[in-house]
Amino acid sequence: MKTHAIIPVFIPHKGCPNDCVFCNQKAITARTADVSPEDVRNLIERYLPTLQDRGITTIEVAFFGGSFTGIPIEEQSAFLAVAKEYKDKGLIHKIHMSTRPDYIDKEILDNLKKYDADIIELGVQSFDPDVLEASNRGHLAEDVYKACDLIKEYGFELGIQLMIGLPQDSLEKCIYSAKETVKIGPSIARLYPTIVLNDTALYDMYREDKYKPLTTEEAVVITKEMYKILDDAGINIIRVGLKSTDLITEGGEVRGHTYHPAFRQLVEGEIAKEQLEEQLLNLLASAGSSEAPKSSEAPEASKGCAFAFVSNGVSFSYMIGNSKANKLYFEEKYPDIKIRFKTDSSLEAGRYIVLKL
Repeated sequence: MKTHAIIPVFIPHKGCPNDCVFCNQKAITARTADVSPEDVRNLIERYLPTLQDRGITTIEVAFFGGSFTGIPIEEQSAFLAVAKEYKDKGLIHKIHMSTRPDYIDKEILDNLKKYDADIIELGVQSFDPDVLEASNRGHLAEDVYKACDLIKEYGFELGIQLMIGLPQDSLEKCIYSAKETVKIGPSIARLYPTIVLNDTALYDMYREDKYKPLTTEEAVVITKEMYKILDDAGINIIRVGLKSTDLITEGGEVRGHTYHPAFRQLVEGEIAKEQLEEQLLNLLASAGSSEAPKSSEAPEASKGCAFAFVSNGVSFSYMIGNSKANKLYFEEKYPDIKIRFKTDSSLEAGRYIVLKL
């Protein structure tokens, strides 16, 4: 049962000092109107009854959509005062916001402390200087380290958002960004493949053949490697891929082929397939020879044998794969053995076991 929920407050493009090449805030937030503190109150009042009826135990009010700490501090305070009122009453439990690394300083953090904020996510996107410059981020990698140090010094929970496939990006640079994230040690992270949206500088670059988007398959391969680095370090990856809205759809605001409505399932499915196949090959090798088979043909001693692929219920869809891709992969590659997919509630999420039956 889901026990954690976010009440999202979108503040479109407010406070953002420049237009990054990939950014179309209208499409990302699907909003154009300004938001007032009263709107925040009305939104909370609308969400709370449904969340409480569902037994949610942790409720966050989260300010997304723009660079929250870039808006005038008086406006920040007006929004935060509403959220704090509900937190003081015990009706919500955390106050959460996203912002840019260059809009963090002691004055801003002192004000966030005053209103009992909890979580600050930084849109870092990349730690590579060339990628930051080519993406018109408007800040340096050094600004990221300074902001992260300050946020942790003040005792806030830190989140880092990374993007995959920006201009001048590469697999090696993405891996570097993931490793730098681990060094900093945020508690949460998000991984977003770059999406080409209408009415952006990136779309103009794409149309003029100055930028080539990653394919979905390429984005999955890179994101998978970053995911494993972050996950192995104990960082909670709370989102993989951009959330679908009415505007973020193929044939709508998106150009290129990177967007997929089930992108996280693609990534976690690939990770599951890797873990399962490695274990399967080890079992096949031990049954038939001293070396793992280098083709789809199982050792003679293993032909007709049955194996169980096991995960907990939460990870079962990843084990099967998007549109049953993993199930079909193993059936086609290993036709001489039988594979059954099972669940075991005692396993941790993201852990997969292969057993010989």
